[in-house]
Amino acid sequence: MGMQRKYDVLSIGRSSIDLYANEIGIPFTDVKTFAAYVGGCPTNVSVAAQRLNLQTALLTAVGEDYVGDFVLNFLRKEGVDIQFAKRKPESRTSAFLLAIEPPETFSIVPYRDNCSDLQLSIVDVLSSPIAQSRSIFITGSGLSHEPSRSATLLAAEKAHIHGTKVIFDLDYRPEMWPDKSGFSQAIQSGFPMADVVLGTTDEFEKAMPNTFTKGENWTASENGIDAVLAMGAEVVVVKRGAKSTLVYTSSGEKWAVPTFSVKVLNVLGAGDAFTGGFLYGYLKGWEIYRAVRMGNACGAIVVTRHGCANFMPYEEEVASFIEEQGGF
Repeated sequence: MGMQRKYDVLSIGRSSIDLYANEIGIPFTDVKTFAAYVGGCPTNVSVAAQRLNLQTALLTAVGEDYVGDFVLNFLRKEGVDIQFAKRKPESRTSAFLLAIEPPETFSIVPYRDNCSDLQLSIVDVLSSPIAQSRSIFITGSGLSHEPSRSATLLAAEKAHIHGTKVIFDLDYRPEMWPDKSGFSQAIQSGFPMADVVLGTTDEFEKAMPNTFTKGENWTASENGIDAVLAMGAEVVVVKRGAKSTLVYTSSGEKWAVPTFSVKVLNVLGAGDAFTGGFLYGYLKGWEIYRAVRMGNACGAIVVTRHGCANFMPYEEEVASFIEEQGGF
């Protein structure tokens, strides 16, 4: 993973303004005030990786609106390269309203009708720096609508041509799929082009419903993992919240990587923080176990905080946290 390129990570897909309820632990109907942050899985990952001193770029789309200005202004200040972010004048930057009832309950109200990031096109991908990037990060939600679906798959194809690693997060958000049964077919079309596949147990079960076994005993689902690896992935990572993260490699290695014990405030954004930390180790050529442990540390830090992108940890923070927790 030592190739010299301008960017470590090019993230592709959704971005939004996230309005988080300031009052914690009450129903959405009783919320009085919200804090404005930036969100969207690929956007969160860009910020997470940038704060860990990786060089990142983001291929997203926003409208010609104040919300788009808000998103891009934050990313610019974070150091994420947004020169490839597109303006889509006939659409709107998306928004999410969220209320938190810890530790794991939350209410989400999405505003994504005619949203800009799903208007990413093949033309947008052709002008993006895939050949200048060591990895691209794509998501399942990017496959939920056209033209974003074709654009996302083309990005993965071009990445293979240029020797760019493809990191594929299943990222299942039911409200984004007009036909939820289409999720499985769309996700499986992306598996053959992925070098690393990330998802929760629920996401893998929904992606391959006839292969994975529902329930807690994931040893019974390793035939499903083998099927994903057989399609071409080098690494499959199964995120399980506070439980150990399961990791499988094409060379036959298997790990249950311990997480870190913290007091949970908000689980939203933890998976994206994990990905930022994992990419940090993966792109530095670390052993996969250690890279996943780094991801777990980043996720553990973010679940103690109020939001997503705005609360991603910096490299020094993570190093101190891991040391305090007894090391890798």
